[in-house]
Amino acid sequence: MARLFVTDGVRGVANDELTPMLAMQLGQAGAYVLSKEKEHKPTIMVGCDTRISGDMLANALMAGACSVGANVVYVGVIPTPAIAYLTRRYRVDAGVVISASHNPVEFNGIKFFDGNGFKLPDALEDEIEQLIKSGMKDVQFPTGASVGKIKYRTDAREEYINHAVRAVHVDLRGMKIVVDCAEGASYYTSVETLKELGAEVVAIHNNPDGTNINANCGSTHMGELQARVVFEKADVGLAFDGDADRLLAVDENGHQVDGDVIMAIVGNHMKSKGELKDNTIVATVMSNLGFFLMGKEQGIHIEQTTVGDRYVLERMVQIGSNLGGEQSGHIIFLDENTTGDGLLSALHLLQVMVETGKKLSDLAGIMTVLPQALVGARVPNHKKDSYMEYTEIATAIKRVSEKFAEDGRVLIRPSGTEPLIRVMIEGKDQKLIEKEAKELAELIQNVML
Repeated sequence: MARLFVTDGVRGVANDELTPMLAMQLGQAGAYVLSKEKEHKPTIMVGCDTRISGDMLANALMAGACSVGANVVYVGVIPTPAIAYLTRRYRVDAGVVISASHNPVEFNGIKFFDGNGFKLPDALEDEIEQLIKSGMKDVQFPTGASVGKIKYRTDAREEYINHAVRAVHVDLRGMKIVVDCAEGASYYTSVETLKELGAEVVAIHNNPDGTNINANCGSTHMGELQARVVFEKADVGLAFDGDADRLLAVDENGHQVDGDVIMAIVGNHMKSKGELKDNTIVATVMSNLGFFLMGKEQGIHIEQTTVGDRYVLERMVQIGSNLGGEQSGHIIFLDENTTGDGLLSALHLLQVMVETGKKLSDLAGIMTVLPQALVGARVPNHKKDSYMEYTEIATAIKRVSEKFAEDGRVLIRPSGTEPLIRVMIEGKDQKLIEKEAKELAELIQNVML
């Protein structure tokens, strides 16, 4: 049986792979494991994104938590980073987010934060998983007054907005911003925060109906935002994903600015003000080669990790860094929050624009993005970690790697959240790398299906 927890919690098609029963079991086991050393009655905070299955899974999970004697604070639709912050703010024992981030509406997920707002290490996830597999062996289920209860809070999102405004001091009066909310959890918090700071806000895809989250919008589909920024003659465009833990941007000319470039811009600005700890940014191996070259040119050390913002965070904590993230837009400002935070990332980027008086297109010149092709090979989920066991695939990867060894690189990795193997090639010739990446992905898919 495959591991229940993947890179970012438990994921699957809601009501099929991720059933209400499994959600209830995760609520039971998670509440028990995360609070078993506590002498007081534990409290778990729960929030979700806008997808239609959120209510079903949240209620099942909360019932599970209550059944082992934990109380629950339910805060409704709210960004993932808000749960990370509010778990600490309210001093509860754990936080849970019901979300599948950037994935389509049929998917959903469950991810846990500990009482300090950090995603769980593998050991704790394994403990939760084993408890479920054992049928909650040796767990006592209370009765009577010892059963947990649910408290509903409607002010949590305002607390998160206040935190963001306090964390990043910036006056946005005179700035026009187009915001793509991905029909997701940022539909209120991002728009209201930017308005509160004085910006003229043009909001798109901010009418979630439960079924339209991430549908041709948000950080995974930037075309409409790019066009709208140019049409509106806006200063900048901001794109969030479904749970608002990632941010991508668009400059005034409609050009996309990814997570690497955002980190380069903000990191260099922090360095100039003496705010970048140890002049270090933590990034993953999937960051563009141009990002690493930027680091050498600007005197910034780029610490590399495996893919996944949890691994970026772990390394940041280990070495005492306060900035890290991924090309996809998961950016962590550890002085202010313990996970990727799209809203904080947006405010930091806007702060650089305001304090320097420069357009985003000029700021983006801090690094040269080298041509990159990324193609996903759809494979059975239970097979995706064993792709190198296929001789035909291993041979093809070796051939392509040798081809780009001198002026590029090839990275192959299984997705942590989807039934995909991602093929990434960097090189000088965009058409060539796209051709090679597509052919290699098709080979992997055909061999493994």
